[in-house]
Amino acid sequence: MLATYRLQFHKGFPFAAGAALAGYLRELGISHVYSSPILAARAGSVHGYDVISYDAVNPELGGLDGFRAMARALRAEGIGIVLDIVPNHVAVGGDDNAMWLDLLKYGRGSRYAGWFDIDFDEADPLLDGRIHAPFLGEPFDEALAAGQFALVDDPERDGFALRYGEHLFPIRPEDDAELRADLAETRRGPEALRTLLERQHFHLDYWRNAGDRLNWRRFFDITQLAGMRMERPDAFDAAHRIAFSLYEEGWIDGLRIDHVDGLADPAGYCVALRARLAALAPRRPDWAASGPAWIVVEKILASGETLPTGWKANGTTGYDFMDQASAVLHAADDENRLGLFWSEFSGRPASFADEELAARREVLEHAFDGQLEAITGRLMTLAQAAGRVSDIPRGAMKRAVAAIACNMHCYRTYLTGASAPEDPGLGFDDAVAAARAQPQAELLAIDFVVAVMAGTDAALEQTARRAVIRRFNQLTSPLAARSVEDTAYYRYGRLLSRNDVGFDAARFSLSGSDFHQAMAERARLQPGAMLALSTHDHKRGADVRARLATISRDPQSWTDEVQGWFAINDPIRPEGLDRGDEYMLYQMLIGTWPLEEEAGDYADRIGGWWRKALREAKLRTGWAAPNEAYEQLSEDFLRALLDRQGNGRFHDALEQFLAHIGPASALNGLAQVILQCTVAGIPDIYQGCEFWDLSMVDPDNRRPVDFAARQKALADGAAEDRLRMDWKNGRIKQAVLRRLLAARRDHPALFRQATYGPLAVQGPRAENLIAFCRKTETQILAVVVPTSSPAGVDDGLALRAGWWADTAVALPGASGDWRALMGAPITGDRVALADQGLGCRVLLADR
Repeated sequence: MLATYRLQFHKGFPFAAGAALAGYLRELGISHVYSSPILAARAGSVHGYDVISYDAVNPELGGLDGFRAMARALRAEGIGIVLDIVPNHVAVGGDDNAMWLDLLKYGRGSRYAGWFDIDFDEADPLLDGRIHAPFLGEPFDEALAAGQFALVDDPERDGFALRYGEHLFPIRPEDDAELRADLAETRRGPEALRTLLERQHFHLDYWRNAGDRLNWRRFFDITQLAGMRMERPDAFDAAHRIAFSLYEEGWIDGLRIDHVDGLADPAGYCVALRARLAALAPRRPDWAASGPAWIVVEKILASGETLPTGWKANGTTGYDFMDQASAVLHAADDENRLGLFWSEFSGRPASFADEELAARREVLEHAFDGQLEAITGRLMTLAQAAGRVSDIPRGAMKRAVAAIACNMHCYRTYLTGASAPEDPGLGFDDAVAAARAQPQAELLAIDFVVAVMAGTDAALEQTARRAVIRRFNQLTSPLAARSVEDTAYYRYGRLLSRNDVGFDAARFSLSGSDFHQAMAERARLQPGAMLALSTHDHKRGADVRARLATISRDPQSWTDEVQGWFAINDPIRPEGLDRGDEYMLYQMLIGTWPLEEEAGDYADRIGGWWRKALREAKLRTGWAAPNEAYEQLSEDFLRALLDRQGNGRFHDALEQFLAHIGPASALNGLAQVILQCTVAGIPDIYQGCEFWDLSMVDPDNRRPVDFAARQKALADGAAEDRLRMDWKNGRIKQAVLRRLLAARRDHPALFRQATYGPLAVQGPRAENLIAFCRKTETQILAVVVPTSSPAGVDDGLALRAGWWADTAVALPGASGDWRALMGAPITGDRVALADQGLGCRVLLADR
């Protein structure tokens, strides 16, 4: 495994399109295509995470035959496949998931009842053992009175069903015979339908009631995605049957696990997955890749958290590295000048911690109160058995759980209830300490929750305890995602480059020494983890973040510039536009403004981002109740802002600032790529990001890629001097990537097994350098990467000798000359930055 290349397959980019890229990817230096999910998904799905069947490969992509044909084409070029799989959830609602429809028809008697993570015994009397189905666009009585329901034939299940728009609700078998015998109009009238529906295995409800009443687990708060129980062997086997078959046949070499934290027991799941793949390995053909399967998990790691080695996974999908590689590009801001500037402009907190806690409380109340109630109910049952209900009323118990959940900075604990006592881990302990520190803390209830979670009270009934643990873990994970990544990140605008998936937004920057420590730990613990810079889930592309990071080098210039933009745009600003929203827009304009002329869709793209950002923030509009008036005034302002003819003064100011930071931004972008390809791990290139990635949040980051332009650039093989002068077209990034991936191919042991250590840097700009070495018994690699201020690099990406002065890096001792894998050759035992041109060096020597 040398390097992966993520491809997003969909109807417009099927397997045949992936096969056509085989030669290009080989020339680029890719060893494996990292494929988006391939199982049958919702019609027209552009991502594949809305799986509707475990039994087929998506026919829109080319089906199983198409996948094998692509795999053969890739294999002919020496390229394997890593497959993204979705064990946590499937798509529900609609009329296309046979498992879901069977569940609705047969209820507890369905063969799939145990696969879905559903609680038939939920205490809500309205459900009474039925499946909550909150798919109605209006309250039930309104839909019934308006004639929104139609009783229709359901030949797939040999009976009848209720049709509501796109949704199908199969009628239970006991009623089918009666309906066949008597389908008079009276059976179709409103009251007859009401009586019929009251007997079904499902309870139809208004979609807005899902958060309060749902008795099955969702993916986050998305009611169209239902959680599955992979701890059940039959569900596990069904969900992985095709992936296991493709691995056994040699067509795939590894798996990426989507949202592993949603599962009841991530560790147990990963161990079982590793064991199954290991059992299949001897059956693989001789031509297949040898060695253990590569397994990486989509896992958000909190600050200081590491992936447990007992999971038997090679590592995470690289959000943690993405955070580290971005943070080290930012200058320290110990006085929080940008945070205070943001707070002054917006009226919102200067500290991310304050914004995060407020968002957690709000999202818990509005999106997950039903889950919180279910946990509280289970805890009260345990409290009653322990004789504690007189001490701990239900309200106190609920507040205690909420306080702990809202302070959980880790996604979840990894308790299972399999033994007692158990150590909940540092994340839980810190959350409990924060909950206890609240002025009105429910101390007795908190103590009881801790006793249940940790299993310190031997008298507690263990089955009930395990249920509490499972539900608590499956609450804190979506709560963190929805409140932090999908709410607080859109409310906190200190500098948007620090708000992205898996990032520690409270940490503005990462010092060189802290970066080195993190990379040394990575080399020691998880040298096979994925290293990402851009993904299908990112909030903004790698080069957007690299561009915004330059602002941290001179915050005063930035704040002066922004204040000028506010003044320039006074005449076009509508009354009521929030200043914080406007400030975030300016950041995104700076981060995503096209480097070269491109199709005139930029206004639509940035408008789509802004509308989504405003709704995710949930302050002045939202997904549940869009404020169309505010969205329209925002759109009107944006269109006026982007009108060059009417607002030329602003355009001139913005482009002048971009010209000032542009070369340093590009150097930052190259720095990230060099780090990605030289530290311990497996670099992943998101589709198209071998050129500059100025994309925004999805769906913008899933736009079609101009592969023809990239293939032509690679074939041209232009000289570095020319690429540096024409850096705006992004070809220099592709060239750097190709050269480094070739080095990984030529020296696999060096990049896979080498230790990591910092190199000594001296001189006035030492803080603007990342320098390290990697060593094996026979070779040594030295890497020198500048993280430049705009003052330190010229328009041709060459370092300004006067600014860098005598800053230099001391190279470690070697038995022979240093050979340049990237950058100009050197003589001697030091790298002087003033002599470097581009400034980035990757050097190799024998020990």
